[in-house]
Amino acid sequence: MFRNAMIVVTLLVAGAGSAYAADAAHGAAIFKRCAMCHTDAKGAGNGLGPNLFGVVGHEAATHPGFTYSGALKKSHLIWTPANLDKWLTRPAQLVPGTKMMFAGLPNAADRADVIAFLASQK
Repeated sequence: MFRNAMIVVTLLVAGAGSAYAADAAHGAAIFKRCAMCHTDAKGAGNGLGPNLFGVVGHEAATHPGFTYSGALKKSHLIWTPANLDKWLTRPAQLVPGTKMMFAGLPNAADRADVIAFLASQK
């Protein structure tokens, strides 16, 4: 699954007109901004946002113990690399009514790196 996610991330970024290969280590560094609200450790609790360990490939709004917005619950999104890219670009545009107060990551390479990092969390 990780290999497939990495291929999709690479194709996603390449499809945006770049020859960039996603870098999970750089994504981990960028994720530190997200760590203000989210945890990423297996078995760790939620923060202001849900724990994101193992999020890639899972349905949105299903992590136990977190209270999600009705909008995200009704979205039935699967956190594929493509959907994560849309989410990280501008969460409120993908799911109007979300509680996520993050404006988004404008840089496609940064988004791909964060997605590669999240995909490595298995």
